Amino acid sequence: MSQQEEFFEYINNGYNTKGDYIALGAAMLGEETITNALVKVPLKTLNRHGLIAGATGTGKTKTLQVLAENLSEKGVPVLLMDIKGDLSGLAQPSPGHPKIDERHQKIGFPFEAKKFPVEVLTISEQEGTRMRATVSEFGPVLLSRILDLTETQSGIVAIIFKYCDDNKLPLLDIKDFKKILQYVTNEGKEEIQSEYGRISTASTGAILRKIIEIEQQGGDLFFGEKSFDVEDLVRIDEDGRGIISVLRLTDIQDRPKLFSTFMLQLLAEVYETFPEQGDADRPELIIFIDEAHLVFDEASKALLNQIESIVKLIRSKGIGLYFVTQNPKDVPEDILAQLGLKIQHALRAFTAKDRRAIKLAAENYPDSEYYDTKEVLTQLGIGEAFVSVLNEKGIPTPLARTMLRAPMSRMDILTEKELKTVINNSRLFYKYNENLDRESAYELLNKKIDQINKAEEKAIQEAAAKKERERKAKEREKEASKRRTYSRRSTRQNPIVKVLTSATFIRSVFGILKKVMK
Repeated sequence: MSQQEEFFEYINNGYNTKGDYIALGAAMLGEETITNALVKVPLKTLNRHGLIAGATGTGKTKTLQVLAENLSEKGVPVLLMDIKGDLSGLAQPSPGHPKIDERHQKIGFPFEAKKFPVEVLTISEQEGTRMRATVSEFGPVLLSRILDLTETQSGIVAIIFKYCDDNKLPLLDIKDFKKILQYVTNEGKEEIQSEYGRISTASTGAILRKIIEIEQQGGDLFFGEKSFDVEDLVRIDEDGRGIISVLRLTDIQDRPKLFSTFMLQLLAEVYETFPEQGDADRPELIIFIDEAHLVFDEASKALLNQIESIVKLIRSKGIGLYFVTQNPKDVPEDILAQLGLKIQHALRAFTAKDRRAIKLAAENYPDSEYYDTKEVLTQLGIGEAFVSVLNEKGIPTPLARTMLRAPMSRMDILTEKELKTVINNSRLFYKYNENLDRESAYELLNKKIDQINKAEEKAIQEAAAKKERERKAKEREKEASKRRTYSRRSTRQNPIVKVLTSATFIRSVFGILKKVMK
């Protein structure tokens, strides 16, 4: 048996699957593609998460596109984080090219151009179906971790949520949360302290600064209503194909805090919403996170722990997470260890640091008698990659240098007109793009503060009126006292007058007069 025949058997045995699968391409021996030595990914194991890595320009995005297309064809919905803005072409068929036909001839199956059902989503100012979440949906624990709060500050956030629940104050958007922070520090300080304990002004100030940081990155567009229902991510079109939701994120590359906030909330919501799947034959939803380093670069330890927990647990709900990045080291080791499918495109060795990174990347893949992994990593061509997947039993397959198939859809963006057509034909666009601003904590607290201010003003006025009444009463009493004093003085007779007016004196005078007259 020749080396090629041995290799062909090695690959076919390693990637043999009885269930449904996606064919990524054909294995290569050296520089030669071995026709029909297909590298297959069982649908059953796609909820075990994965990694697509490689240097810029090596074909990561096209690999992501191939996976999304084939998942859609198999009836599996997909969510794509489109940070570079080059995935909207999924909505149009590929124009084809002789080089594509040549590639597929080497792989062993013909190329077919197709378009796929696409939903355009947004969390920023870009056009598309708007995805929002309320502050209440985050909850105190998740919000505290996203804001990277201390234990004391997290306790205050928990108190605030409890107070709002007890007093029926909906926390919907950022202005609601900012208002309640100001309220518990000022007007409601005594009320909060009497029922829930003392709250430090310094701590609320620190929390407010963290909230403003997210607000400045565009969080005011993400927090609010109408809240997006994650069930709308798992829709199937009339032809039985999974709908590919493309989340446009080209304008938030410099706002990683908003991106990581959104991602963690979305994953938490998906985990809480979807039921346990057990050992299903296919995933419920696959999520591709492009430029994955944006999620991890500024994440706190608490946030990383939260992400790691979700990655471990969410696969039981039939959800697969796929991280797309330049180097595997961009993904924390504890999370990297959870990833079953690994597709490694070429890495470049320009510096000593690059060579160390290549050596570390090679250690993520099983040893192979056919490849010097760290050597071949620098020699892979565009559209080629090392592939290692989990078979149906959950065992890693042999490492295969793979000539990857070409995308069936357009490898370019939609025109502005085409994009508008996709958006306008969306039912979700009209469901979620209505601006809602119902009465919530902000308005209710303003009313409460107005009532407090009016009550205080009334109390001040009543106190002033009482003081004035007391002053006037004192003045009246003083005047009455003066009159009583004057009256007593006016009725008190002079001793001389008293003598002159006495009866004895009068009789004496009359007696003298009588004598004189005689």
